[in-house]
Amino acid sequence: MLNVVFVAIEAVYGVLSGSLALLADAGHNLSDVLGLVMAWVASWLATQKATDRNTYGLKKSTILAALFNALFLIAAVGGIAWEAIGRFSEPAEVTGLTVIVVAGIGVIINGLTMLLFMKGQEGDLNIRGAFLHMAADTAVSVGVVVAGLVILFTGLDWIDPLVSLVIAAVIFMGTWQLLKDSLSLAVDAVPRDINPQEVLDSLKGLPGVESVHHLHIWGLSTTENALTVHLVKPDPSSDDQIIEQATRMLASDFNIQHVTIQWEREASNCPTLAYC
Repeated sequence: MLNVVFVAIEAVYGVLSGSLALLADAGHNLSDVLGLVMAWVASWLATQKATDRNTYGLKKSTILAALFNALFLIAAVGGIAWEAIGRFSEPAEVTGLTVIVVAGIGVIINGLTMLLFMKGQEGDLNIRGAFLHMAADTAVSVGVVVAGLVILFTGLDWIDPLVSLVIAAVIFMGTWQLLKDSLSLAVDAVPRDINPQEVLDSLKGLPGVESVHHLHIWGLSTTENALTVHLVKPDPSSDDQIIEQATRMLASDFNIQHVTIQWEREASNCPTLAYC
C-alpha cells in the first residue's frame, strides 16, 4: 500500500517539477507494484491443491508471473528511453530540490521492500523477479537523486534525460536474464540450473540399467521440477529398489521432485536416444 501511495505522490511531483526522471520512476514503480501483486497471487495459486483438470495444480502460474514481470520491466525501459531521447532536443526546466526529496523517499521505500524479498529470491524465479523489480526501483531512485543534485548545483537540465537513459540501461541488463529464464521455463525447457547430460549419466549409472531414452525435464513452477524417462533394464529384479534410489538421487542432486520412470526390457528404436 505504501508503494502505491508513493507512486501517486511521485507522479504528481514529477509533473510539478518538470522531471522526466521522476515521471519515469513513477511509471516504473507502478509497473512494479502490479508485478509484486502478480507475484504474490501466483505464489498463492501455486499452493492450491491439484484437481482432476489441473493435475499439477496451478504451480506454473509462478512461471507466468515471472515472465510477465520481465515483460513489464522491458516495456518500462522502452517507455523511459523513448521519452528521454525526445527530451534531449527540448530539455524541460527541472526543479532539482523537489526531485531530490521525492526520489530520496523512494530510495527508502523501495529499499525496504527489496529487503523483504532478498531471502527467498535465490531459489525461486518468481521471487527473484519481484526482488529484481524492487532492486531496480531502488537503483532508479538513487539515480534520480543524483540527477536532482547535479541539476540543483549546475542548472544543466539535460542531465535529467541522460540519467533516465542510464537507468533504463541498468534495468534492461538486470532484467534480460530473468526474461530468458522465465521464457525458457514457460516453453518447458530444462531449467537453467540442471545439466541434462549429468542427469542422463546418473541414470545410466543405476544398477542394471543398460540405456536411457525418452528423457524429459521441465519446470512445474519456479521452484519445482519434473522428469519422465524410459530406462532399459533387462533384469526385472530389484525394480522397486532402483526406482527409490533414482528418486532420491534426482531430488538430492538435481532438485527434481516429480519423477516418472518407465521400465523397458529391450532397447527401443528411439531415433535420438535420450531426448526423443
